[in-house]
Order: sequence, then C-alpha cells, then structure tokens
Amino acid sequence: MPLTMANPEEQFLIKKINGSEEVRRFLENLGFVAGSQVSVVSKIGGNLIVQILDSRVAISREMAQKIIV
Repeated sequence: MPLTMANPEEQFLIKKINGSEEVRRFLENLGFVAGSQVSVVSKIGGNLIVQILDSRVAISREMAQKIIV
C-alpha cells in the first residue's frame, strides 16, 4: 500500500519506491530505500511528516504515493 494510507505511529517496512529515476534518487538521498523502517508522524493537509532513520522529514502527498510499504 502507498505510504499515504498508513496510520500514524505504526512502523512499516519500505518495499518499493515508484516514480522516475530523479524521484527515486531524491527519496533515496532522504533515506527512503527498500528495507528501511518508516512511520508516519502526522498528516497535515494531505502532506506527511514521517520518521525515517533518525530524522523527521516532511514530504508531499505526491511523493508519499510513490513509497510502497
């Protein structure tokens, strides 16, 4: 399921990153790689704040749709 459908505070394992090579590289630089643990901290206006590695990152709904957990 896409990360946008994840419930806040649950831990998920990233299975796949969809999108163009540029989008995948951008997300990879933020730590979004297959096998990483991610959790949604909050959803604000469709955008997400997520916990990845030891950081909190804000991503748009469009980017979150490309992250499959």
